[in-house]
Amino acid sequence: METRTSEGLTRASTSVVPEEISQFASHAGGWWNPDGPEAMLHKLNPVRLKYVRDMVDQHWALDEHSRRPLDGKTALDVGCGAGLLAEPLARLGAKVTAVDASSELIAVAREHAANMGLEIDYRAGAVEELGGQFDLVTSMEVIEHVADPAAFVAALAKRLAPGGLLILSTPNQTSWSRLMMITLGEGLGQIPKGTHDFDKFITPERMKLLVSDAGLRCLDVEGIAWSPTRGLHLSDDVRLNYLVAAVRT
Repeated sequence: METRTSEGLTRASTSVVPEEISQFASHAGGWWNPDGPEAMLHKLNPVRLKYVRDMVDQHWALDEHSRRPLDGKTALDVGCGAGLLAEPLARLGAKVTAVDASSELIAVAREHAANMGLEIDYRAGAVEELGGQFDLVTSMEVIEHVADPAAFVAALAKRLAPGGLLILSTPNQTSWSRLMMITLGEGLGQIPKGTHDFDKFITPERMKLLVSDAGLRCLDVEGIAWSPTRGLHLSDDVRLNYLVAAVRT
C-alpha cells in the first residue's frame, strides 16, 4: 500500500541501495568544490549539459541561441546530488524538481540554490516515490548505482510526460572504462575510492533494451570520451561513458 511522506512523495518499492547513498552522502560538504571529492563530476557536467542542450533544441525545434530554451517546461533530475545539473536546468528556464535518496545532499542542494537565487523543488527520496510527469527527465551517472536498472528505467519512463524527453548517462562496461574510472580514477584519487562497481556498468546495447522494455524509443547514443588535449568531450567513442536520449514510442 502506498503512503505519503513528509516530502510529498509516495512511499513505494525503491531501487535505492543504502550503501551507495552513504558513499555519496559522505561527500556532501565538498560537493560544490570543483577541486573536492566530486571534481570529476564538475569536469563531466559541462559535457553533459551541452548534450542536454543539443537534444532539447532538436527535440522541441528550438532556437539554439535562446538563453532560456526550457521556459514553460518542467524538468525532473533524478539522483541530483547537490544540484550540479539541476541548477543549470533552472537557469535554462525549466521549472525544476530534483530528487536524491540522500537527505544530506538535498540539504546542501537547497542551501546552494537559495544562495544562487534559484527556485528548485528539491526532494529527498527515490524516483519510485514521486508523482507527476515532466517534459524533461534527466538522470546522470545514477543507473550504475541502483539495485534494479530495469525497474529504475521503468520508473523514469513513468515520470515522462507525453512528448517528453529522457536523457541518461552512465559508464560503459569495457576494459577502457575499468582502467580509466576504477584502476586510474579511483586508484589515483581523482574519483573517491569505492564509487564504482564494474559489474554494475551497463553497455549501450543493454541500455537500449532497458529503454525499449520501458516503452521508450532510443533517439540517440553519444559517447563521452577523454583525451590529453581535449579532456572530457562528446564523441562517437562510447568506450568510456555515454549519454542516451529517448522518447515515448
